[in-house]
Amino acid sequence: MTTALVLSGGGARASYQVGVLRAVSEILGSPNANPFQVICGTSAGAINASLLACESDRFHDGVQLLGDLWHSLETSEVHEIGTGAVMSSLFALLRSMWHNGYVDGKSWSLLDNTPLRELLGRVVRFDRLPDRIAQGELTALCITALGYTSGDSVSFFEGRDDLRNWRRHRRVGVPSRLSLDHLMASAAIPGIYPSVLIHREYFGDGAVRQNAPLSPALHLGARKLFVIGVSHNPQENPAHREPTTHSPSLAQMGMHLMNGSFIDALEGDIESMMRLNQVIARLSPADRAGLGLNEVDVMSITPSKAFDEVASRHIKSLPRSMRFLFRTLGATRRGGGASLASYLLFESGFLTELIECGYEDAMSMRGEIERYLSDSVAVAPPK
Repeated sequence: MTTALVLSGGGARASYQVGVLRAVSEILGSPNANPFQVICGTSAGAINASLLACESDRFHDGVQLLGDLWHSLETSEVHEIGTGAVMSSLFALLRSMWHNGYVDGKSWSLLDNTPLRELLGRVVRFDRLPDRIAQGELTALCITALGYTSGDSVSFFEGRDDLRNWRRHRRVGVPSRLSLDHLMASAAIPGIYPSVLIHREYFGDGAVRQNAPLSPALHLGARKLFVIGVSHNPQENPAHREPTTHSPSLAQMGMHLMNGSFIDALEGDIESMMRLNQVIARLSPADRAGLGLNEVDVMSITPSKAFDEVASRHIKSLPRSMRFLFRTLGATRRGGGASLASYLLFESGFLTELIECGYEDAMSMRGEIERYLSDSVAVAPPK
């Protein structure tokens, strides 16, 4: 049965996924065995998905490369951080309100992520991907991005020749030769990072308008989905409605837009899948066959702690220009927008804490992970 790895978006929060994958790597018996035949990534999750897929012939080494990347990552390696660059971006924001980006022909953004493009160009080896597929070590890699002209959620995939494209309402699957452009487009948070021109259309963050984030993996033949989210489940610890004395900051409003893109769709899709499984379980084998329905085995791992609280402790580690920008936007604990900061806080202390959280969360579920992956690859006994 084909197993897919589904990695959601979330900016810096995607470092949590690396900790989970490190635990999975330890649980597996063989350092080279890849338990995920299909790998799907969106937004920052596409970074982890792409690197892992390109190294799918050596899963343990691929996870190690991810760990090295995220552990050492600094803000200056993601976007320009100089005071001049930040002030120029703020000025460009005002200027773009009048000319809609047409004057200089460039995609406007608050931050310039050229450093990230250069870093990923060195680390993610897309040239290795065709061989991984040809050798049978991977069925497909899928990267989703939003087309700004069409409004479609486009899942670009590179995989076996027998895989076919698909079209549903506002979402399509397109066979492609994946490249750094697809990855940068998927991770281009609207307004924060520049959109990317692919063929004839500009594309941005794949989490936006991705109403069915589990769908690409199913279209690519997976019937087991290993999903790593980046948000603490609020249902387990409902937020208390504190009385407020001031209107929401720009960061608070941005936080809810971010959460709506990166978190809500994934959690809602998983919930819908679970309910559908319950309905399918009540059908007779003949009815299932007649309707073409099969249960999908979903395993989801989500953070055990709230990342906005973690972020509020690490904002002080940011460069001065970025702290100024966050204060201006209200992306601080006092401004009520620390959650927004958690998406953009690319500093080693914060990232390392999220990685360790992911590792501990996954190891606490070791037995479940062993059972789930047992038919994909042999698992190692506990040490």
